[in-house]
Amino acid sequence: MSDQPDQSTPAPAGTGVPEPARGQNAGVGGEADLVRARSDVPAAAADSGGPAADSDRRPASAPSGEDPDPAATSAREPGQVNHDEEPHAAFRRFMATGWAPIDDALPSRDDCAPYTAKRRALLGSRFPVDALVVPSGGPRVRANDTDYPFRPGSDFFWLTGCHEPDAVLVLLPNAAGEHAAALYVPGRSDRSTSAFYADRRYGELWVGPRPGVRETQAALEIECRPLSELPDTLARLAPGNTRVLRGIDQLVDRSVLRWSGGQADEDRDQQLAQTLSELRLLKDDFEIARLDEAVAATARGFTECVAEIGHAISLPNGERWLEGTFWRRARVDGNDVGYGSIVACGHHATTLHWVRDDGPVRPGELALLDMGVEGRSLYTADVTRTLPITGRFTDLQRQVYEVVLRAQQAGIEAVRPGASFLDPHRAAMRVIATALEDWGLLANGAEASLSEDPQAPGAGLHRRYTLHSTSHMLGLDVHDCAQARDAAYRDATLEPGMVLTVEPGLYFQPDDLTVPPELRGIGVRIEDDILVTRQGWRNMSAALPRTPEDVENWMGRHLPN
Repeated sequence: MSDQPDQSTPAPAGTGVPEPARGQNAGVGGEADLVRARSDVPAAAADSGGPAADSDRRPASAPSGEDPDPAATSAREPGQVNHDEEPHAAFRRFMATGWAPIDDALPSRDDCAPYTAKRRALLGSRFPVDALVVPSGGPRVRANDTDYPFRPGSDFFWLTGCHEPDAVLVLLPNAAGEHAAALYVPGRSDRSTSAFYADRRYGELWVGPRPGVRETQAALEIECRPLSELPDTLARLAPGNTRVLRGIDQLVDRSVLRWSGGQADEDRDQQLAQTLSELRLLKDDFEIARLDEAVAATARGFTECVAEIGHAISLPNGERWLEGTFWRRARVDGNDVGYGSIVACGHHATTLHWVRDDGPVRPGELALLDMGVEGRSLYTADVTRTLPITGRFTDLQRQVYEVVLRAQQAGIEAVRPGASFLDPHRAAMRVIATALEDWGLLANGAEASLSEDPQAPGAGLHRRYTLHSTSHMLGLDVHDCAQARDAAYRDATLEPGMVLTVEPGLYFQPDDLTVPPELRGIGVRIEDDILVTRQGWRNMSAALPRTPEDVENWMGRHLPN
């Protein structure tokens, strides 16, 4: 809808909330259309104004015996099919009675609440006269009527701490230049509605209880409203005074027209996404503590993988055993893995993102493990260690490993406030390129290869053996703050509170005829998570050994006899 003009009455400055133009709905495809698509609201309730959410749900002791056809609340998407027996009227009446009273106890305040309030205020200060809409997103279909595990959008979670699907945060400006926050959340799908047994995606009988309006408001200390009220709120927003985080929730995208008031305004929504990423570059104390927790869990997972190497060797696809070992730790200590675990043994280590993890674990080879636990608060670690499967490096493996270790240490020591984001990369690549020249692999020499002029003879040739960059930001996403402008990220200077990886590597492909045969098939990467401090840096993942001697001693303590 981006090419449609704004047909609503312009909003007064500082409100962002106009009255809809007469005879039209300000870009919403009809309130009932949006409400009916949300599975927590039965279609009949949407049409009739009947009960739709926590604030007006029926008492558990006296629910209606004639709920709408449960098929109307099944949350199936087009093309999805199941062959469950549909409950008949007598069964629905039976299911409506005989339940204990609903537990109305409220949760305690979540520790994130004061931090998310500050973040919302900070975001609002960047757009003082605009309404801001940030959705959580909804479940994604994996196959037919089964979904991937839900994870809220990172920007939404950073602003709210809410884990629930389909929720939408709306920030409305006021005359004081501040924003009033309202979080629209689904109801509980509890015993007060037939959805509790008829809705396969959200019903409590199917998937367990979830917090509703009252519970979410108590935990997150933000005004919460039933999701059924969202269509009316979105209908009143003037596109010219509204910014939407798009691409997260199709229903929200369709409900607010994209503003097309001229070329200068075409990127209004993208500016919201950029600003969110750039604000997230600096981590507060709460975020740093959550990252420390994720890193500590990751270290435990690595240690457990070492202890399972013996069994992994006995399997034809032992990489999967190590992957599963780490995943178990991630689920026990956190939410999940923060990204697809890379368990790359032997020549698989020369594939930068080997996530098939289906190969053997062979004595005498190296195992490159690139893994991270995503904590319950959704902050993720990202750590890589390259380990000798027998517990001892060969001379050649140690030679390559020590070059990568020196490169990483040079990169880490380049981290400090005021340094360029690219300084760790430049420092690490200087070590790598020098070693490659010493080994006779750079005909034009290291200096020529390190030239940042792509037209210079021999520039960048070292990258054949170390293709990726050395660092990326880390936080709620493993490659965090991706929408930030280059001026705020790649071309910016480091500041206290930023967290980045330092992860150089050397990869000699098994079919690379430019390297000696003995090097072919060797891949080494070492990665740690580095916090920029006022004094310089802190290695958040220092508990995991890095030097060859420390790695061998650590493995000797944990490898099975």
